[in-house]
Amino acid sequence: QVQLVESGGGLEQAGGSLRLSCAASGRTFSTYAMGWFRQAPGKEREFVAVISWGGGSTYYADSVKGRFTISRDNAKNTVYLQMNSLKPEDTAVYYCAAGTVITSNSGLYDYWGQGTQVTVSS
Repeated sequence: QVQLVESGGGLEQAGGSLRLSCAASGRTFSTYAMGWFRQAPGKEREFVAVISWGGGSTYYADSVKGRFTISRDNAKNTVYLQMNSLKPEDTAVYYCAAGTVITSNSGLYDYWGQGTQVTVSS
């Protein structure tokens, strides 16, 4: 069982930066791939980024590539999402998720956090 708690969301102007954190409980954090997803009002949840168990592999949605960076600290049981050059279209609730495969498919993740709101003003 893994419990995930996101933090770091808030209101930011376009062009600004935010760093999201996702703290995980349990001693098996390092055995999970960790993903970030987001859901804007009226839209389906979409993949943002994923990182492998040891952090050696990362993948991004085209919409955030070059602006967002996913990283993890297994000693702290935490995964991060550094978001730079924010755009109004990045406004969404951001969720972290834990799974046993490195994938952009949200249906294959086993555990989810409650989400944190990110709002980017123009």
